[in-house]
Amino acid sequence: MLTFRRFRNTDPPALADVWNESHQARSAYPLRTPSLLERWVFSKPYFDPDGLIVAADPADGDKVLGYVLAGFGPNDELSALDPTNGVICSLAVRPDARRRGLGRDLVRKAEEYLTARGSTVLWAGPRWPYCPYGFGLYGGTGCPGFLASDTAADPFFRGLGYEPGGTTLVFQKKLDAPLAVADNRFAFLRRRYETQVVRAAGVPSWWHDCVWGTLEPVEFRAADKLANNFPAARAVVWELEGYGWRWGFPSAGVLDVQVREDLRRQGMAKLLLAQVLRFLQDQFFGICEIQAPADRPDLVGLCRSVTMEQVDVGTAYVKRVGGPASAGRE
Repeated sequence: MLTFRRFRNTDPPALADVWNESHQARSAYPLRTPSLLERWVFSKPYFDPDGLIVAADPADGDKVLGYVLAGFGPNDELSALDPTNGVICSLAVRPDARRRGLGRDLVRKAEEYLTARGSTVLWAGPRWPYCPYGFGLYGGTGCPGFLASDTAADPFFRGLGYEPGGTTLVFQKKLDAPLAVADNRFAFLRRRYETQVVRAAGVPSWWHDCVWGTLEPVEFRAADKLANNFPAARAVVWELEGYGWRWGFPSAGVLDVQVREDLRRQGMAKLLLAQVLRFLQDQFFGICEIQAPADRPDLVGLCRSVTMEQVDVGTAYVKRVGGPASAGRE
């Protein structure tokens, strides 16, 4: 009979094996060493061993057959945890242990953990801002929820009473051919604004710092040459490291694109993103990825304007288990 227990310090090698056996789709970072779990999971200041529930088989030397990882979202100020929003961030079962109800049992254990600590809304699939774990290991550039390329996720969570609570479109641009991004506004913008590449400034909140962890992205800035190089727009970019092994090309992701409010709808974001793509191409990257929430038509349109192709879609699933009717922030 299987046992369910909390995480132990001796578990990481077995958890890495379960991860690699379970996550074969394009969405997951191959774990070549268990130390990556330390970087992206165990080092979080809010990591709770009780929230990492392991299924083991005592009859087979306590072999780990699967696990589920759960945590909590942030408050409105992104300055502390808010236990009312619980998140099932990762679920993995070895292929030879499937079709026995193990995944369902693990989710039930995670739900018990979350609701016992005050969760009234349960999310399945890490999606900003409900993404205590997942960034850096699953989903690519950001936290899109569970991706459609993981074909079993949607019917599984729907069967457990979860409903779609938010979607994210995943766009990619292959950089193995000459770029053709044109706009009549570019000539004027290039005369006034200079692109700079610098180390990204400090993160905007405690929650950003927790989610991004030890990430050291670079920042592309459009600096106004007529205003002492004051930034007019910015884009934060990071190297997607292990995803490149999965996708077959060195890859980079754009985490955030911002334009000064008085300069929007003038082609600034399009020009900056085109320059990011050219820079990455010159540095021999093969893929650039951006994730755009479906309810952000401006960002979706920007991705399409630079001829990026939608390659996947992520969904965060939600279940209300009590308390206010609200399902949390989108």
